[in-house]
Amino acid sequence: MKITKVSKMTGIEHTREIDITEDQLARWRDGAFIQDVAPNLSADDREFLISGMTPEEWTAAFGSDTDEEPEEQ
Repeated sequence: MKITKVSKMTGIEHTREIDITEDQLARWRDGAFIQDVAPNLSADDREFLISGMTPEEWTAAFGSDTDEEPEEQ
């Protein structure tokens, strides 16, 4: 299903195809945890539903999991 959200980080509207049903969305909106309602979703898709942030916005704001910490000298 196509979901359109406004990013809480940038204010930009994005649309993504998310593998979620109307029933799952309703349960989440009624207060269930998204990971319990739709365990099949990726972390990127869950974050998009919660905050409207795309993976690119997340990486720009917080870095990526593969970013290495600088070595101490």
